[in-house]
Amino acid sequence: MQPLGTRIRQIRRARGLTLAELAASAGLTHGFLSKVERGLTNPSISSLAEIALALGTSQVELLAAGPVEGPVDGHPHTPAVQVQRAHEGTTGPYGLGRARLLTSGDRRMQPMMFEGDNTDPGEYYQHAEDEFVHVTLGRVLIDLGAEGRVTLEAGDSLYLSAGVPHRWSGAGAYRLFIVKEGTRPV
Repeated sequence: MQPLGTRIRQIRRARGLTLAELAASAGLTHGFLSKVERGLTNPSISSLAEIALALGTSQVELLAAGPVEGPVDGHPHTPAVQVQRAHEGTTGPYGLGRARLLTSGDRRMQPMMFEGDNTDPGEYYQHAEDEFVHVTLGRVLIDLGAEGRVTLEAGDSLYLSAGVPHRWSGAGAYRLFIVKEGTRPV
């Protein structure tokens, strides 16, 4: 698996951000973030949450992404076929709920299951990748900023193009199947 600092640097560069820009956006010092990217220190959970928010991703994606096999000819290798069992997959915080990644490695897509019960939608998320959301349990209110609001129930789906601000909440427990485009190395 790819080191955390390497993954943060990879996504930062893919977003076209300098180290100073990411540090300012995350409310961290340039020196601290430089040490994180070089693997000299690890961020706290709260700092990791701020870095993830500034990058338009999540803590669980930062912690889990990376090649699952060793290098091949000096390049990371992710197998063409991967089976992941129901008890496998990195889990962790994602927005105001918890997510389990349904694959690992550098993939073109990042499928995950998200579970939440938040009634407060929290902050808007906006990222450089398209995103697909399918409700598998409950009812979810999705706030799309200037695009309006939409209520989705079990069986409903939503496709978001890159850059659309969004946040969601529910009237009780809900579960979402989410597929995001992966962030590829630059």
